[in-house]
Amino acid sequence: MTTVAKQLKMAMIGIGVGGAEILPAMESVEEIDLMAGADINPVTRERFKERYPKARVYDSVEALCKDPEVEAVWVSSPNRFHAEHTIIAANHGKHVVVEKPMALSIQQAEDMVRAAEKNGVKLLAGHTMSYSLPIRAMRRIIMSGKLGKLRALHVMAYSDWMLRPRSADELDFSQGGGVPWRQTPHQIDTIRVLGGGKLKSVRGMTGQWMPERPIPGYYSAYMEFEDGTPVTTIHNGYGYFLANELLPWGGTKQRYTLEERVAVRKAMEAGTRKEDDDKQDMRIGGRAESALFRHEGPQPWTPGDLGLVIASCDRGDIRHSAHGLYVYDDDGMHDIDIVGPGGIAQRRAELDEIYGAIHGGRPLYHSGAWGMATLEVGLALMQSAKERREIQLTHQVPVAADYDAGMSLPYLDGK
Repeated sequence: MTTVAKQLKMAMIGIGVGGAEILPAMESVEEIDLMAGADINPVTRERFKERYPKARVYDSVEALCKDPEVEAVWVSSPNRFHAEHTIIAANHGKHVVVEKPMALSIQQAEDMVRAAEKNGVKLLAGHTMSYSLPIRAMRRIIMSGKLGKLRALHVMAYSDWMLRPRSADELDFSQGGGVPWRQTPHQIDTIRVLGGGKLKSVRGMTGQWMPERPIPGYYSAYMEFEDGTPVTTIHNGYGYFLANELLPWGGTKQRYTLEERVAVRKAMEAGTRKEDDDKQDMRIGGRAESALFRHEGPQPWTPGDLGLVIASCDRGDIRHSAHGLYVYDDDGMHDIDIVGPGGIAQRRAELDEIYGAIHGGRPLYHSGAWGMATLEVGLALMQSAKERREIQLTHQVPVAADYDAGMSLPYLDGK
């Protein structure tokens, strides 16, 4: 039996749908001790206590952050509170992982970074998709030079995001509601990891055309890295067509099947959907939580909210496969199986990174400065859509030089 040298005593701020998604990973990482949680919803607090009887439960962020035993917090509260809750935690000496979007403005992000620095705590931007094994492996191949120089990146997502149950704040664009706020971090973080980090400019457009949802459900953008490498990205969250359907193993389901999407859309049009009940069903202990977030064994990769990612180099292309990557080069197509027993593992990777930075002396790659650079691109996309012009970027930071250290791939090792 392996003995864990030191556990990280972690608490969760906001035990909503995002919280429910990370909980299985927290349970699987021996180095993490989920010892407390805070939420304003009494039903959610009760269910959290039922699942984790030894955990402490609080009804406010301030009360949780006063707990002297809590070392780090996972902030998954509503978007408008990300900055406030991060700063409260940092001022109480807690390390922080903050969900996407990091904040609602550059000023907020700067305040978060400053609070972490002032209090000597770690701040990690937990933007999920860029941590996954296929993206890390894709970057490793690009950086190896085996396929020559990276020439273009294309990312395309078609999801059912707009059909998922939403609370009032999630339907308010000014509070961070809508696909541009919630989904650009997934794609942009991944794009920046693959291309070296430093984007130069953005020209984007957003779209809002569903009467039942007063928020944008679409965006697209053209971007360039500092060296001129072009990038295109798109996310359509209206749920008619799913990118999963483009894959032989993808099926027609994301959160909902085709039939369920039809039923949800008709209920929304008729005004008969019980959205609060549907939302609670996806939270901890809800009827839908287990099916959505607690799969048995590793699952084949599907595009999900990230979408299809294609990297084009001088001498080949790279994209996801069911269990790793397809690499197309001058010798043909290679299906590289890289997915371990835990699946693509992006949620575990976030926990590993914060633990390693706190108790292992390892680098924190997805730092506050990194998260602020990703936020800047999303903000610029929305500004570009409003002003109909290209936006230049000024807060970009590079990927750390040792980011790929220790990652071995059979394709690169000649095996």
